[in-house]
Amino acid sequence: MVGIRVFNVHYGWEDCASMVLGALIVLTSWFVGDAGSQTVAANAAIVGIVVLVLGASEVVDLRRWEESLEAACGLWLIASPFVFGYADAGTLRYWHFVLGIAVILLAVLELRQDWELSDAELAHRSGR
Repeated sequence: MVGIRVFNVHYGWEDCASMVLGALIVLTSWFVGDAGSQTVAANAAIVGIVVLVLGASEVVDLRRWEESLEAACGLWLIASPFVFGYADAGTLRYWHFVLGIAVILLAVLELRQDWELSDAELAHRSGR
């Protein structure tokens, strides 16, 4: 029974995990060091900052659209190696695949938890 409850309640650690994932995405280009161009590094920085800000905004005001945007950021991060042409070389593509999947899974979990809640229940569970 405890395992089922974990998937039905939106916990604060999930928002913190989103912020950590966002910070990791920002830092991947510098950690890995094989970003092919400034565009690749800028893309990772922008996506990471957006994920980080969305995670922080969930702490303050819980909304369903935040999880949807996080999932879109994860999908973009997975598609980025193909769009920017670094899908065939280097380890940065693996980092972006893994981090993108992690962002999507976390966003889907949070969206599932918040899907059945009314707007009043969302407001009650958020930091407002």
